[in-house]
Amino acid sequence: MSLGEHHYSLTVQWTGNLGEGTGSYRGYSRDHDIVVPGLPVLKGSADPTFHGDRERLNPEQLLLAALAQCHMLSFLHVAVKHGVVVTDYQDEATGVMRLNRDGSGQFESVTLNPRVNVADPAHVELAEQLHREANQVCFIARSVNFPVLHSPVTVSDDPI
Repeated sequence: MSLGEHHYSLTVQWTGNLGEGTGSYRGYSRDHDIVVPGLPVLKGSADPTFHGDRERLNPEQLLLAALAQCHMLSFLHVAVKHGVVVTDYQDEATGVMRLNRDGSGQFESVTLNPRVNVADPAHVELAEQLHREANQVCFIARSVNFPVLHSPVTVSDDPI
């Protein structure tokens, strides 16, 4: 049962025309701007392997960021529901993308590696288990067709 629809929009503007458009594979830049009114512009490009600018975000990084960000927000939500006080959260997320002979590719998996601090040492085990619930309610994880794995580490601010 749906509780309603939420609509999102943004503009992606290619800024990489170096004068000849896409006249040749190496004759244009992959640079672009991601614009959401009222927010800072994100500077995007392709992965450097695909002639992109390594100083700009690429779509693969943004997908990984969206999954890690959504999981964190979902985890914080379920922590509150279960009475677990989280005091710090950091995730060193990784993803594996496989290229195919025909030039296509796809993500095969993403592994989130959240390091979570909780206030109460008695909640360490529960906090570890809450990652499964967070994955079930994460909008982005529910929308991808590859596994989103979790390898959490939870510690307490108040060691026993």
